[in-house]
Amino acid sequence: MSKVKVGIIGCGNISDIYIKNLTTVFDVTEVAACADMMPERSCGKAQKFGIPKYCTVEELLADPDIQIILNLTTPGSHAEVAIKALEAGKHVYSEKPLAISREDGKRIIDVAKNKGLLVGNAPDTFLGGGIQTCIKLIDDGWIGKPVAATAFMLCHGHESWHPDPEFYYQVGGGPMFDMGPYYLTALIAMLGPVRRVTGSARITFVERVITSQPKYGNKINVEVPTHIAGILDFDCGAIATIVTSFDVWASQTPRMEIYGSEGTLIVPDPNTFGGPILLKRNDTNDWKEIPLVYGFSDNSRGIGVADMAYAILEDRPHRANGEMAFHVLDIMQGIHDASKNGTHYYPISKCQRPEPFARGL
Repeated sequence: MSKVKVGIIGCGNISDIYIKNLTTVFDVTEVAACADMMPERSCGKAQKFGIPKYCTVEELLADPDIQIILNLTTPGSHAEVAIKALEAGKHVYSEKPLAISREDGKRIIDVAKNKGLLVGNAPDTFLGGGIQTCIKLIDDGWIGKPVAATAFMLCHGHESWHPDPEFYYQVGGGPMFDMGPYYLTALIAMLGPVRRVTGSARITFVERVITSQPKYGNKINVEVPTHIAGILDFDCGAIATIVTSFDVWASQTPRMEIYGSEGTLIVPDPNTFGGPILLKRNDTNDWKEIPLVYGFSDNSRGIGVADMAYAILEDRPHRANGEMAFHVLDIMQGIHDASKNGTHYYPISKCQRPEPFARGL
């Protein structure tokens, strides 16, 4: 089988699982080079994983053999790096979010369309066995027609454990832009696109104190809302409630639930690839745990890149695509805008629900 060569820009913590999976799990990709603004990072990754070349960003983009750029930079750099990759004639797959503004996200999509190139974007957790099994249950009618959904991501922020937590509280951060993509992407994969949103948002603590190392005691000025509650109206008619927060000390709320005309589905944490899944139908007395009927239930980050690589070779659409990522960005920004302006927001974007995986893939 032909392999698609991937060049990685950004060699921080998240790069390890991508490199591991793209070199040992998926047989369609080859990590050919890596680059980082800190050369010691790219050198370390190359040595750790046997990557043939570490180099500057400019050298990586100029390599004619590399077809996909995997953009693992911080959110504020996503758009700049993605557009440089596209202008260099490369397909690009970025970590979430697509960009930190609607305008930059649209620029990425427009440049890719003009160049005839693919844009992919995390998260790809919806391609794991957990969400894919939920999609099949919904499509096969196990809960009837979807009526509503809830999604909760409640914690107290990253300053207690992350070594560099500052950017989570700067523009492009916050709980919606950091974790919202997992929940919104999963909802779109299950229910389709969104037609209208509204919401409320606030900054609860204007200053945060870092309690993790190595920056223990440093203070963070909070620039973005840290508690956001949104309402989503889907094209299919379902209404979803989403709450993302860095202001909650503890909670026992479920991650995600889908409510149908004939039953309820408890969906796995969309930041993971596996289960568990629970189903309660209107004609049964008890919850039933549903076994996964798809693979990739372990940490399979990079499956979206592999699917993009197959799409390049097979000339077909890929699933973790730029149109869906831009729709997610548009929705997240729309919830913030609705809170600020006291209005509903009608997304300017649309996307198709991604094609589910075939059984046995």
